[in-house]
Amino acid sequence: MADAQDWVKIERRFDAPIDKVWAMWTEAALFQSWYGPMGMTVPTAEMDVTVGGTRKICMEMQRPDGNMQMWFTGVYKEISQPSRLVYTEAMCDADGVIIPPQKMGMPEGTPEVTEVIVTLQAEGDQTVMTMVHVGVPDGSPGAGGWGQAFDKLAEVLSAA
Repeated sequence: MADAQDWVKIERRFDAPIDKVWAMWTEAALFQSWYGPMGMTVPTAEMDVTVGGTRKICMEMQRPDGNMQMWFTGVYKEISQPSRLVYTEAMCDADGVIIPPQKMGMPEGTPEVTEVIVTLQAEGDQTVMTMVHVGVPDGSPGAGGWGQAFDKLAEVLSAA
């Protein structure tokens, strides 16, 4: 794993069974219901959740001057239902063509492709989720976005 500055790790406990939390990560319609920071929606979630399968996600924010969209693509590297999911992530355009981070205003040295590792552990009727995003520094806007997304995930799970 990269140096501590180069990854964010978030652990959350959800009041939901492991299969339900797994589905939130692997079923496109459920993923769309929670993913992204507050104020962002996910109009597109194309997810071929198989090893070697691809994913393409669009996050969108409504703004007075028009909608802002951010696209991400990646490949599923490891799938161990219902306990472990590993995939890559990179910024891309609407066609899935990877965009170098510097063209998106990111600092020099920002990796083009990052890796997301999700582990789930059942504890009774609850699930402990640990998410590590290698290539996104702890304390960065990306880390903050994950925290907000997991707040949304907790709300969706509690409403179900």
